[in-house]
Amino acid sequence: MLTVKNINQFYGGSHILRDVSLEARPGQVTVVLGRNGVGKTTLLKSLMGLVPIREGSIEFDGKAIQKDTPYERARAGIGFVPQGREVFARLTVEENLRMGLAYRKAGTPIPAELFELFPVLKQMLGRRGGDLSGGQQQQLAIARALAASPRLLVLDEPTEGIQPSIIKDIGRVIRMLADRGEMAILLVEQYYDFARELADEYLVMERGEVIARGRGKDMEADGVRQMVAI
Repeated sequence: MLTVKNINQFYGGSHILRDVSLEARPGQVTVVLGRNGVGKTTLLKSLMGLVPIREGSIEFDGKAIQKDTPYERARAGIGFVPQGREVFARLTVEENLRMGLAYRKAGTPIPAELFELFPVLKQMLGRRGGDLSGGQQQQLAIARALAASPRLLVLDEPTEGIQPSIIKDIGRVIRMLADRGEMAILLVEQYYDFARELADEYLVMERGEVIARGRGKDMEADGVRQMVAI
């Protein structure tokens, strides 16, 4: 689904990403772990076209997309949930969800399944996004990304600042989506236990490089917890 080969990214004279390669396959959760400041968020922004790469290639469904705009990548079938959620605070829950359908035909209904995945959103359709709790905003941000039925879902630290009960709900939804076998999921995460529970494949980053990779079930044996400990 997604193939990234040897991408390099710079901010000014700083070399942020160094020959990063990864794959995300349908039916699997690929988790990227690492301490703060190692380049995880920059990697996702590069994949979405929010920052340019200097070298390397990004392919989605066999097509090179590294020169595509962010909206072209979204239309191709990539859904993005940014760090910090970035819901539209003054728009209602319903309006936020409709933003996820912005490039679909006018009148396209909000998929009913979103309310099955996140029942709280149905109860709060008329409430403004900025009035929701952090956990509710995270559910809204994920639902907004899912509204257009992406084939790749990219999530940047969805557990950040979220209460444990909602973390469990989010994990359940991510696993359910992957297990259907149609969607690839790329998850950046610092919360080790959450990552270990979901990961089919993992990568560990340090100073802009991938220093370890393997199967999710081998994370403990591979010493990943120690690699990402603060």
